[in-house]
Amino acid sequence: QVQLVESGGGLVQAGGSLRLSCAASGRTFSRYAMGWFRQAPGKEREFVAAISLNGDITYYADSVKDRFTISRDNAKNTMPLQMNSLKPEDTAVYYCVAGGLLRRIVAGVYDYWGQGTQVTVSS
Repeated sequence: QVQLVESGGGLVQAGGSLRLSCAASGRTFSRYAMGWFRQAPGKEREFVAAISLNGDITYYADSVKDRFTISRDNAKNTMPLQMNSLKPEDTAVYYCVAGGLLRRIVAGVYDYWGQGTQVTVSS
């Protein structure tokens, strides 16, 4: 089992940057594909980015491509999400997720998720 805790959210002006991090408990972190989802008020949760077990494959939603970078450190059980050139439409609660297969995470199917961290981008 994996427990996930997100951190790094906050308030930032449009055009600014934030770095989120997901810390995972347990010694099986490297066995899971990982990802980030977000949910804005009144909207459904949407895929943001995902990364393979060893970090060699990444996927991004079109809306964040070239602005966000997902990575992972299996030695530290962490998964950062670097967010640059933030826009007001990036405002949402961001969730870290983990699952057995990368393609299933991209499709919105995962086994574990955290409590989320709020990101607010002001215009």
